[in-house]
Amino acid sequence: MSSLPLPVRVAAGLAATAVEQTRKLPNTLIGLPVTVASQALQASMRVQQQITELAIKGDEALASFQQAEERPSWTTFDEDLPEPEPAPEPEPENEVLAEYPGLTLPQLRGRLRGLSEEDLEALLAHEEAHERRPEYLRMLRNRLTRLRGE
Repeated sequence: MSSLPLPVRVAAGLAATAVEQTRKLPNTLIGLPVTVASQALQASMRVQQQITELAIKGDEALASFQQAEERPSWTTFDEDLPEPEPAPEPEPENEVLAEYPGLTLPQLRGRLRGLSEEDLEALLAHEEAHERRPEYLRMLRNRLTRLRGE
């Protein structure tokens, strides 16, 4: 062993450690921002968790002093609301227009040949004013064009 005094040996050990750490410094610096950010986030999450735990304990403690409202003023239930009156259905101009809203495209196609020009115009006006479905509009316009051309 060495006969040097303890303070000299400690200083030599400190110098050797400083040299080792200096050599590792480039690798350590690369990961340093991630490490610092991670530690900061962990600390922040711990603080938030502790605050939440304290708030829960506070809520429990305060709940024993308060009486719960039987029905809070801000609540509304469906049965408390007045029944809305149904909107009156418009009277259909003719029988064809009465059936029209429920017809599918194939059903309408099957009935087109039996409709008059007046009926087709009424259906086209209804479709343009309400649904505006391109397939229905195209079919009604094409049938009207063919009917007028015949």
